[in-house]
This record gives sequence, structure tokens and C-alpha cells, in this order.
Amino acid sequence: MSAEILKSELERFYNYLQAERRYSPHTVSAYRRDINHFVHGHGLDEEQVVNWDTIRQADIRQCVARLHRQGLSGKSLQRWLSSIRSLFNFLCRFHRASVNPAVGVPAPKAKKRLPETLNVDQINQLLGKNADAGKSTANPAITTRDQALMELMYACGLRLSELSGLDIHDLDWQQQIIKVTGKGQKQRRIPFGRKAKDALERWLKQRPDVAGENETALFVSLRGSRLSNSNIQKRLKKMALTQGLNTNIYPHMLRHSFASHILESSRDLRAVQELLGHANLTTTQIYTHLDFQHLAGVYDSAHPRARKQK
Repeated sequence: MSAEILKSELERFYNYLQAERRYSPHTVSAYRRDINHFVHGHGLDEEQVVNWDTIRQADIRQCVARLHRQGLSGKSLQRWLSSIRSLFNFLCRFHRASVNPAVGVPAPKAKKRLPETLNVDQINQLLGKNADAGKSTANPAITTRDQALMELMYACGLRLSELSGLDIHDLDWQQQIIKVTGKGQKQRRIPFGRKAKDALERWLKQRPDVAGENETALFVSLRGSRLSNSNIQKRLKKMALTQGLNTNIYPHMLRHSFASHILESSRDLRAVQELLGHANLTTTQIYTHLDFQHLAGVYDSAHPRARKQK
């Protein structure tokens, strides 16, 4: 297989992921990295691969073992294997390969890590009004914008890309609902509360002074264009420091906190699944472990027979 043919087939696969599977550019980039690592980094370069059927299950197993020895985590290896399986499923579909050598190859088990969350007091501290915050800011609209986007992220449990991708027309003020485009371009509608509504109204009064002409993005930068993911991450860290929180806070922590707090109060796992936009309930079930940890903590501190002797 020549380098040109290999490159062409891989590009067809990446286009398929984006056009048919509706994967985000970020996800496609991850697939591209994994597959390039496989093709170029493990003795399977353009000159050696005569056809895809020369790649055997043993080759995939050796790659997994090598990556594991190099320190790649179980979770990363699972994602890597998923990328390779998807590629060969595509090749088999279009008769470029006869078998999928990645099927049946296990990855080392990933350690289960519970999501990091903020408690309600920390959320209130982060999102509490800071009267002095705008005085040191060249443009007070930026402080108002940051308050609105953080309120909305926590109010709706949004992913970072979902937040940055919002447009003004995604807001339904009458029903107090926001339309969100999530993974796989799937859309869902999420209600938002009074705090988020008030913060959004304040921002939208100032947005025209910042936004560029014909810009549809709900949140914009000082340049007037859509606010980037990296910019949102930086603004959240700065806001946390301004509000006196020493915890390393990142956008997905607000989503985890939203899910944990809703589940703790409602006990409705299905509702939380819908609000988060999870395709599988098993993904949502991790928050039940957080809920149990909270209950166990309450028990340990409150039950007379559980408290440690001093």
C-alpha cells in the first residue's frame, strides 16, 4: 500500500466519522492521533503494510502491551482500542479488510475514579457576587459575561463545548429553557433557574457593546467573536481565585457538581441522564457512588456507634 493510498483511506474514515457518525472535531482529532500512533509508531508504516489483512490480532496485542509498558493508562488504552476497532469496522464495511483484528483484544482495566465535585457552599462561593471584581477589569462586561456563563454551566450541567457552542437563538425566555447541541449533534432542552436567568439578562444588556456585527454566539470575547473553550477554562480559574477558592477548578467539575446535587436531592437517575445527555444510563450511575459517599460521611459523623473514640 503506497503512502498516498493509505492517506486517502484514512481521510475517508475521518470524513465518515464527522459526516455520518457526526463526531465532533475534537473527537475526530483524538481518533486521528490514535490511528497515526498505531500506523507510524509500531512498525506498521506505509511501506510495510501491503494490505490491511496483514495486520493480525497479535499485532494489536503487542501494541497494547507496548503502550501499557510505556505508562499509558487503562482508560487511554480502551480509547485507543476503540479507535482501531472503528477503523477496521469501516474498512470491513467497504471491503478493504476482511476481518477486524482488534475485536477480542482486551485493554487493562482502568482504575475507577470518581468525578471531582464542589459542594453547595463552594458553588455559592464561586458564583457569589463579587462587588470589587469589575473594578480592576478594563471592560466590566467581561465580569458580567463570566458570571453568566458560569451560572449557566452549573444551572444546566453543560459540557464545555456545549457552552461555547451556544447561540443567542438557543435561549427560550418564555419557557426558561435552553437548547443544547451535545455529542453526536444530539440536541436536548434543559431548563435553567432564576439565578442563571438574572445573570444572562445582565450579560445580554452589555453584549452588544462587545459582540461583532452579525455574531450569533451567546458568549463572545473582547474581539467580538465566539468565546473559545480555552478562554472559558482560563476565565473559570481566574474567577475561582478571585472568589478565594484554592481548589483546582475546571469546567467539567461544574457539570459533575450539577449531576451530583440534582441526584442527591431528587434520587431520579433517569432524569439526571436526560439532563446530562448521556446515551447510556451506566455513564450516569457513577454519580450514585458520589451520593453514597455523601451518605456514608453523614452516617460516620452522626451515628453514635459509628463515631471514633477521642
